[in-house]
Amino acid sequence: MEYKKFGNHYVIRMEKGEEVMEKLKELCLKEDIRLGSISGLGAAGEVEIGLFNTESKEYKTTVMKGMFEITSLIGNITRKDDEVYLHCHINFSDASLHTYGGHLVRVIISATGEIVITKIDGEVERHFDDNIGLNLFDFSK
Repeated sequence: MEYKKFGNHYVIRMEKGEEVMEKLKELCLKEDIRLGSISGLGAAGEVEIGLFNTESKEYKTTVMKGMFEITSLIGNITRKDDEVYLHCHINFSDASLHTYGGHLVRVIISATGEIVITKIDGEVERHFDDNIGLNLFDFSK
């Protein structure tokens, strides 16, 4: 991963074989990014996505391997228990132009990934909501 900072924006290039979520967390720690937004695109060889079942309060995940075009990667950066917390979703298409999407668990870059993080001054924590079963924004802190 290489990146360059422009004010509150980080322009990032992911390298072949890198796992995006892991590298983004590393960058957030290094640059002390506590709140922000993520947007990106690129090419992937392996993607793990999830769908949250609101009745069972569990994620069902699926791993897909192949040649994929990342058509959209969006997300946000917050903190939970003072740790970096990334919440991202992804859309990607295969060679037949079938498109898939969901909650991003992990994605391995196959050629390159181009991502922009916009750092927002401030901090938003998350807390686990037993009723919903998810880590929600917590504005009380």
